[in-house]
Parts: sequence; C-alpha cells; structure tokens
Amino acid sequence: MNILTIPLRTMRKKWVKTLLLLLVFTLSVVSIVSLNYVSRVVGESLEKKLTAYGANILVMPRSEKLTVSYGGFSMGDMLMGVTDLRESEVEEKIQSIGYRDRISVVAPKLVAMTRVGGAAVGVVGVRFEREKVLKGYWAVDGAFPVAENEILAGAKAAEKLGLWAGGTVDLGGRIALVSGVLQPTGSDDDSVLFVGMDFAQAAFGQADHVSFVEVSALCAGCPIDEIVAQIAEKLPDVEIQALQSIVKQRMYSVHFVEHLILTVSLVILFIACCMVGATMLSSVNERIKEIGLLRSLGFSRGGIFGIFCFEAVLIGMAAGVIGYFGGYALSLKVLALLDMAGEAELALHPVHLALTCLLIVGVSVLAAFFPSWKAASIEPSTALISL
Repeated sequence: MNILTIPLRTMRKKWVKTLLLLLVFTLSVVSIVSLNYVSRVVGESLEKKLTAYGANILVMPRSEKLTVSYGGFSMGDMLMGVTDLRESEVEEKIQSIGYRDRISVVAPKLVAMTRVGGAAVGVVGVRFEREKVLKGYWAVDGAFPVAENEILAGAKAAEKLGLWAGGTVDLGGRIALVSGVLQPTGSDDDSVLFVGMDFAQAAFGQADHVSFVEVSALCAGCPIDEIVAQIAEKLPDVEIQALQSIVKQRMYSVHFVEHLILTVSLVILFIACCMVGATMLSSVNERIKEIGLLRSLGFSRGGIFGIFCFEAVLIGMAAGVIGYFGGYALSLKVLALLDMAGEAELALHPVHLALTCLLIVGVSVLAAFFPSWKAASIEPSTALISL
C-alpha cells in the first residue's frame, strides 16, 4: 500500500461516484474543445464572408500636387510625377508577398470620363468576377455582364441617362449592351457605369493600365500593417493605404465570436471545477476515519495531500484524453449541421492533446487543492475518536 495504489483502490471501491465525476468533467472538456474548434472555423468563415463588403487596402499611383497661380489668379492644381500602374505588374507583385495566402481579392479599377447623350458620366473598368466577390451586397436588375461589350449601370447613372437592362449605349464610339442596372447602394457605385476591364482599356486607349487597385486581405492571422509593408516593399513607387476603419470593424466581428466562445468555455470550466471541488470535499468528509488510520500508520501530511491530489490527476488525465477526442468528433457534427463541414480543416494534433490534458489536470488539481489541504490537516487523534 502506497501513495499511488491507495487512490486507485478508493476510486475502484467508489466507482459510481468516480464515474459520475469523470462524466461531468469529460462533458466539460468535450464542450470546451468542440467550442474552440467550431469558433476557429466560424471565425475564419466570417472573415472570408466580410470580404464581400469592400476592400481594406488601396494601391494608388504616387503623385505630387503643385498649385499654380500667376498675378493673383489661381490656375488650379497640377499633378506631377504620376506613377503609371500596370495591372499585370501590380497583381504579380501582390501575389508574391509572404502573406499572399491572406490575400482574398485583388480588384483593379480603370476610371475614365466620357459623354453619353451630352451628359458627362464616369466609366469604371473592372474585372466582374472579382468585383462580385468584393461587393457581395450588389443586387442587379437584369444580369451581370458576361460578354466584353456588356456593361452594368449604377442606379443614378441609369436614371440620368435613361438606361435600362437590355438597352444600348455609345461609349467612346463603341456600342455597349446594358446587361443590368444596379439597385441603389448609397455609395459612389450608383453614379457610374461599370464595364469590363478589357473593354475599358481598349476604348480609352490605355492597355494594361489601371487607375488604382483594391485589395481585400484576411487580417485575423496577421496585422494588416505587415501586409501593407510587404506590398510596399514589392511596389516601392506607389502609394498604399490601409483602410483602418474597415479593418477594425471586421476584426471586431471576428474577435466578438472568439471572446464569446472564450467566456462560455471559462464558465463551463468554472462549473466543472466547482463539481470536482465539491465531490472531493464530500469524499474527505466521508473518509475521515480512513485518513486517521493512515496518519496513525505514519503517513505524513504531505502524503495525505498527495493521495487526494493524485486522484484529481487521474480524473483530469482521463477526462482530458476522452474529452479531446469527443470534442473533436462533436465539432465535426456541429459544423456539418451548420453546413460548414466543407470549410473546416480540422485535424487531430498530439500537441493539442497534450496541452489539453495538461490544462485539465492543472485545473482538476487546483479544484482539489482545498479538499486535499483539509484532509492533510486532520489530526490522527481527532479522526480516531469516532472509531
């Protein structure tokens, strides 16, 4: 009989209470592990979906503005040293940065002015397949352009120019078909005409040229400033801006999910600790005679303390192992119910298993600390009076 065999015999003797305690603790671990797996997938999915609400990085030509006046008469501003943006070069450099896996969408824009029926209107050349990802909130009366000569009209521009889905319009001497009209968005998109990038570059004589590039980056895995710095290193002659307000709004949404899951996990862990502590304290009160006998046989206070702590270690270790695998299986089920199983990239990691067991063992020992200390404080004479 020693400090290791006594807890095992006690747990086997009172197997019902041990099994219930193990069940409660295991269910807590299952809940925490599954919540963390699910929250990670939901957070990543949420951030990807938030890319449909606009870019968070702008790549623009670098220029210097010079105000010209003569004789007190202002002649306006002149742009000097404007950098020429090449679509192919900018996209290639952005896709070569270290954090390229965090880049969701690269959407180039070519902005020009033209006249339609005597009215001035802005024309924006875009890559529609990327624009639909970047602006998932767009709703169209008609259809998105497919052919090169098809365009998409903003709500205000269509009203001003008398355009409708299925109509035609003369842009720079080229006849274009209006495939659809954007429903009002409340943004600058309402006042312009969107055309395919190839059509715009050909119509306005600027092959491979773009006015600016919008980039949507997933910024949960790294600071947005690092992505901007890497793009600036690849494109030193352009101006790069991070739209911090958009970044902060997205990160707030992602972090809210993470903090909510963390709070729930802590509550579950606290309840499990209370259950372990209460059960161990009850066990101490039931085993006062046994403790007195052990103390009279020469067991030290440290030995008694170690017996109860070792029981907590065994329960915590078993709950950690069973709970980790159970939580992993439950997270797959939950993601399947949420129709997010295809987005999940979950895998069992031995390191995660070891850390989970270590954490749960630490928590169980902490919960059993007071009952173990109370057991170690019992004097042999006090315990043996009731014999």
